[in-house]
Amino acid sequence: MIRSFKELIKKVQNGPPQILSVAAAQDEDVLLSVWNAYNSNMIKGAFLVGNEGEIREIAKNRNIDLAPFTIVQEENKENACERAIKLVRSGKASLPMKGFVDTSIILKALLHKEYGLKTGSFIYHVGLMEVPGFNRMFLISDSAMTIAPTLEQKAELIKGCVKLAHAMGNKKPKVAILCAVEKVNPKMPATLDAEALTKMNETGKISSCLVKGPLALDNAVSVDAARHKGIRHPVAGNADILITPDIEAGNILNKSMEYFAACEKAGCIMGAARPMVLTSRASSDTSKMNSIALAVLAAQYLNGKEQTCIGSLS
Repeated sequence: MIRSFKELIKKVQNGPPQILSVAAAQDEDVLLSVWNAYNSNMIKGAFLVGNEGEIREIAKNRNIDLAPFTIVQEENKENACERAIKLVRSGKASLPMKGFVDTSIILKALLHKEYGLKTGSFIYHVGLMEVPGFNRMFLISDSAMTIAPTLEQKAELIKGCVKLAHAMGNKKPKVAILCAVEKVNPKMPATLDAEALTKMNETGKISSCLVKGPLALDNAVSVDAARHKGIRHPVAGNADILITPDIEAGNILNKSMEYFAACEKAGCIMGAARPMVLTSRASSDTSKMNSIALAVLAAQYLNGKEQTCIGSLS
């Protein structure tokens, strides 16, 4: 089972490399992540869509060789997102990547009914965290896409995260449905959803994993905290996947782990025709390269299985 980004990158290197299509590539961390992903044999090339002058200036200052990449001149960020998505749609590139642009702009292009990559499936964000002091990685959803997921959408979030956990070699991941408390409270709708999702797992509607909720964060990831509160369940204290109640909780948890706990992280959008590399504009080049690795893993694992073929979109 993959327990670190180092192991994740090693696994990805054993599969077919991808071709990126980067929207608004004129950013130092973005270009460094693409360059390092290329040198790590995770990608075999990239389309760098954005301000060519700025891209070349950054590359010159950071000794990045642009020869393996194709620059597509487009200064307007909305247009850059459109062109980047179209390159994936046409099959010229494998995976889209958010560069230095607002998430809302790239998502608008991704979901465009004419040239986008929407397939009719539920589209969501998955984060991956390597937290100091833990012997496992954590998948977290959703911190960037779904504002207030319904019960049905939370079930889809679980299923999507479970697929990625399987790709990472975790055959039966443990899923914690996070709430503020670990007891069902009718005044707290998230706890009712958590109880329902647990029952869905028990009856086989959600399979290939173990689900428990409601769980507070402490008793989801700490065996000692779970034991102290008298919570006895295989998931308690041992969660691999954290499903948050809404985008605000997910976003705060994701970023707090990055800035307070100094964890390594990655993020990608799932459910579209191809996974999309997506992190905060403020994230480091390491985080962005980790995100490329996660999206490449998803593409390699899902290709020919759940993943929709790009050619079928035209």
